[in-house]
Amino acid sequence: METHGNVMIIKDTTSNPAPLGLLGFGMTTVFLNLHNAGFFELNSMIIGMGIFVGGLAQVIAGVQEWKKNNTFGATAFTAYGFFWISLVTIWLLPRTAMGADLKTSETAMGWYLLMWGIFTLGMFIGTLKLSRTLQIVFGTLVILFFLLAIGDFTGNKGIKTIAGYEGIVCGLSAIYGCLAQILNEVYKRQLLPL
Repeated sequence: METHGNVMIIKDTTSNPAPLGLLGFGMTTVFLNLHNAGFFELNSMIIGMGIFVGGLAQVIAGVQEWKKNNTFGATAFTAYGFFWISLVTIWLLPRTAMGADLKTSETAMGWYLLMWGIFTLGMFIGTLKLSRTLQIVFGTLVILFFLLAIGDFTGNKGIKTIAGYEGIVCGLSAIYGCLAQILNEVYKRQLLPL
């Protein structure tokens, strides 16, 4: 807090929450898409990452972005954090619902992924006023959601495999954004371009 004459100026000294959100999104996206690309089965590691790193960490980052008056960051991190929590719930609920058959059909999953793709396309348009790194993250995420939706609508496993490889690129681009922001701040210069 600084005082200039009779005017008190409150200075924001809180840290940047975006690296945490990008890490949560990026790491979880890479692990799920390693599965989609066929490297290993869906397992508790992905589920744990989906709940806590992709889910909870991003929601926390979103709330911190809200406090910094960043509507884009608050919406993105909070929405995608809850995306991960909802996705894990879709996977687990049929197994825990006391005998009820709540398994989601491929058609329903196609619509779920399509709607997330449409939302992400809108967010991608917002990145055109932001950094090149965010354009890459959101652009590849749009492609990923649409590929996964097409894979579910058609039942084509080959499309899902392609989506897996594309999703790995998406996740790695978010991890790059996380590290670039951290390292640029630590070194007080642009070590990695954004």
